[in-house]
Order: sequence, then structure tokens, then C-alpha cells
Amino acid sequence: MKKHRLLLIFVLILWSSASFSGEADVVEVKVNEDSKNSFSFTVSVLHKDSGWKHYANKWEVVDEAGTVLGTRTLYHPHVDEQPFTRSLSGVEIPEQVKAVTIRAHDSVHGYGGRTISVELR
Repeated sequence: MKKHRLLLIFVLILWSSASFSGEADVVEVKVNEDSKNSFSFTVSVLHKDSGWKHYANKWEVVDEAGTVLGTRTLYHPHVDEQPFTRSLSGVEIPEQVKAVTIRAHDSVHGYGGRTISVELR
């Protein structure tokens, strides 16, 4: 019986810590073509940043082939600002690319949260 309690406590601790600071999710994307093949992205990310050891540290614009076309580095945790929104301009996207995916990254889990794909043309 004691082993079962310890196992249950262990599982609950793992589950609660994983659910507290999970993967970074992209929750909103706005895109604007500023000039021919040059785009600006305004992206909202949701992540339960817990401090410098675990926070959303970047988001990327990726084409259909997986090529990274632009990266917005996030230099500090956003513990009390969720979701948070940041922009990136001057992203050069070749004319043949018709859609891109925005993905977020965190310092512990890497990629894996919700992404959003947008049509450009």
C-alpha cells in the first residue's frame, strides 16, 4: 500500500510540473506584406514562463519545406505577461512560397506546441 501511495505522489508531481510550464503555443498571427516579398509578422505566444530556466525564447517563420525564413528571439521571460505579442519585420519570403507556419520554442521543451499556418498569396 505504501508503494502505491509513493507511486501516486510521484505521478502527480510529474503531471503537475509538466502541465504548469508546458510547450509554447502560438495563439494569434497577423501578417502584412510591406513591400514585394518582404513581410512583417505580429505573433502572440502563450507559455507559462516560470523564470530564466524555463521560458518561451523564440518564435520562427517556417516555409512548407521546413526552411526557417525568420526568427524573433525573445530575450527574457514573460512571467506576468501572458499571452505576449511581439513583431518581426523585414522577413524576405520567396515568391514561390505561398504559405508559412509560425512555431514557438521554449528553453526546456523546444518545439512542439500549437503552430499557426497562414496563406501569404
